[in-house]
Amino acid sequence: MITLKINGLDVSVEKGTTLLEAARFIGFPVPTLCHMDGLSAYGACRLCVVEIGEGPKAKLVSSCTYPAEEGLKVRTASARVLKARRMILELLLASCPQSKIIQDLAASHGIRQQRFRQEYEDCILCGLCVRMCEEQMMAKAIGFRNRGEKRSIGTPFDIKSDVCRLCGGCMYVCPACQLRCTYNEPEKAICGACANLTPPCIEKEQFDDMMCYMDPCVACEIEKDK
Repeated sequence: MITLKINGLDVSVEKGTTLLEAARFIGFPVPTLCHMDGLSAYGACRLCVVEIGEGPKAKLVSSCTYPAEEGLKVRTASARVLKARRMILELLLASCPQSKIIQDLAASHGIRQQRFRQEYEDCILCGLCVRMCEEQMMAKAIGFRNRGEKRSIGTPFDIKSDVCRLCGGCMYVCPACQLRCTYNEPEKAICGACANLTPPCIEKEQFDDMMCYMDPCVACEIEKDK
């Protein structure tokens, strides 16, 4: 067994456990769009970043691919982590402004405006569909093509695949396809209709080392019931 600290709490996990699995095991919420139980880790969306280490040597890593280490100190919701997640969510919104899943994540992280140029794409290249097709359906009907800004997902040479079973698994796991925001003005990237309450505890004080990670937040529930 490996013992590490997550948000100040001692956690013992088996060797080979990732930081994401360890954090969720003890109940700390870590958002992610490219991870799904039963599929291999890919680390594409970077939303699951956590901060490891202390002082000037502390760094951000993707928790879904980083293995737990003996004595490692992890923070899942430090000011640095939340700032990085907000930046990533703004970039994802620029790619898929009408994805309800991304809209909800942006709202829960306090994002109220979009600073980047809209691309109006329908893919964030998370790779969930590719891994689902290969690892669960054993088909390999689709895959990644090209590199850089030309990178895309589809069948080889855009020819209809003979091994595709039309199961719909790729659409089922896709964060851009699952739910579409019905707001009809994508230029306004965040409609605000499903925005969560801003945690009052964070409004009053800022903690660099640890921000609010409770879900649901006790302070928010109390404030909502007033």
